[in-house]
Amino acid sequence: MFAVVRTGGKQYRVAAGDKIAVEKLAGEAGDTVTLGDVLLAGEGDSIADASKVSVSAEIIAQAKSEKVIVFKKRRRHNYRRKAGHRQQMTLLRIVGVGDSKAAPKKAAAPKKEAAPKAAEEKKAPAKKAAPAKEAAPKAADAKKAPAKKPAAKKAAPKASAKKAD
Repeated sequence: MFAVVRTGGKQYRVAAGDKIAVEKLAGEAGDTVTLGDVLLAGEGDSIADASKVSVSAEIIAQAKSEKVIVFKKRRRHNYRRKAGHRQQMTLLRIVGVGDSKAAPKKAAAPKKEAAPKAAEEKKAPAKKAAPAKEAAPKAADAKKAPAKKPAAKKAAPKASAKKAD
């Protein structure tokens, strides 16, 4: 069975076992998500009622897509700007395409595992905050060294004008 789903402003034709890259979705690797916005569903030449079909997928990884170079230039004005961008994306493996009754049972099990992960995430930011405090004194040391000011140029008297007389 196949389905056409919409996520992240784009549409994807999926079937069980397919791997797709979509715009970033919330979740960790191994979590199960349900793609609820099904536009079309069917098997072979027959079309099924899309409102009764749900698509469940497993998150393989959170990744970044290829780098896109943004280069701006204005002729004859010495204006050039170069920047790069890598879009966040989520890699999904389609677990099942079928009735909405069957999909929630599969999605319920990984949600129970998500609760312990949330507890670990709360502990992790506290450990990361400590190194940031150590970095602050380094910035203060850099500010202590005052910059030397250049010496003022002395104006020389114009003696050449007096000699000409």
